[in-house]
Amino acid sequence: MGREYGRSQRVASEMQKELAAIMQRDVKDSRLGFVTINDVELSRDLAVAKIFVTVLNADDAGKAANVKVLNEISPFIRHELAKRMRLRHISELHFYYDNSFDTGMRVAALLHDLEGGKTAAASDDTTE
Repeated sequence: MGREYGRSQRVASEMQKELAAIMQRDVKDSRLGFVTINDVELSRDLAVAKIFVTVLNADDAGKAANVKVLNEISPFIRHELAKRMRLRHISELHFYYDNSFDTGMRVAALLHDLEGGKTAAASDDTTE
């Protein structure tokens, strides 16, 4: 019987935890906002890591600027990651903005508006 999670998934999970700690404690760049590490996807050979982040309280230009800064300082982050993880080679880090949070907020707002419309229609029906 095979393992439920492969090595790349286990390493990605550990990498996500370490990246969150690095972002919180070690990265002191004033250009960055409140960045959250949502997911890490590793290639099968662990050579490349796609890191999906969200930035709170930022417009589209701010989100793009934060991702650009993260990609600029990725060598520093990779160095810090190498200190913390026991791997022979540390993956090349590529940061991407994760739109799932924004999409979820938009869907929640639409559902809230829809629910508000149903409540208003129901109150109109009961008053007649």
